[in-house]
Amino acid sequence: MSDLDCDAIFSPAPAPCAPASCVAYKGPARSQDARVVPEETAVAFTFGGSTHAVMMATPDDFEDFAYGFAFTEGLIDAASEVESFDLLSTRLGIELRVGLPREKAERYAARRRSMAGPTGCGLCGVESLGEAMRPAPAVVSDAVFDRREIVEAMAGLSEGQPLNARTRAVHAAGFWTPARGLVVVREDVGRHNALDKLAGALLRRDTACGDGLVLLTSRVSVELIQKAARMGAPVVVAISVPTAAAIRLAQASGVTLVAIARGRDFEVFTHAARVTDRASIHVA
Repeated sequence: MSDLDCDAIFSPAPAPCAPASCVAYKGPARSQDARVVPEETAVAFTFGGSTHAVMMATPDDFEDFAYGFAFTEGLIDAASEVESFDLLSTRLGIELRVGLPREKAERYAARRRSMAGPTGCGLCGVESLGEAMRPAPAVVSDAVFDRREIVEAMAGLSEGQPLNARTRAVHAAGFWTPARGLVVVREDVGRHNALDKLAGALLRRDTACGDGLVLLTSRVSVELIQKAARMGAPVVVAISVPTAAAIRLAQASGVTLVAIARGRDFEVFTHAARVTDRASIHVA
């Protein structure tokens, strides 16, 4: 049993969004209004009985989040390595308890990594600069995508964002392939959390990333490239600007980084040979 308040263990988990009243100023008018806003709650990841991280996250897709976080953190290599999963909902937040094989638990204990941070924080609490700037796995893929396919993938991403359609306030990470279209999308108030949830959803489906695009509705920072490379994604497409460190890491790890993807336009920063221009674009 953790040190959480035992009386609160059976508190229901909050919904991913909630109504909120406001006073709206639109042009010269002032009125009482209301809108739907995203919820966020503290989510604690516990591996082998020890809390590894506490993140502020959207209270949804918890199992995907746990598997994906464990995978992108390097604690597991396959979904089958998770021996147990339990969710405890308390008045303080959500505790996700993940059981690991003994050798994995021992490896985790040796790392002595603990972090606690605000929404979307990907590096809070990392104990060394080396850990924060760790190299990403090398991604080797012969996949090539036409310019039209990148535009099509990003144009369809909104279809998988029901929470953002209601709130206009959350990030999404999606996976798209030419054969299947938009395979899966996960949303969260934190861009790192959304990508971890996507990684977990794909891991639990035993779906490899080597033949598709990882899509992001955010800027691209170095830790997102670390996670995408760990997933084996050959191409990352983002709606916003990458950092210089993210570009350097993508180049070093073999990831094609496509960013500022808006409408028909985008920019390819690394490994541009994976993007071709074989056909003209026809977008309504």
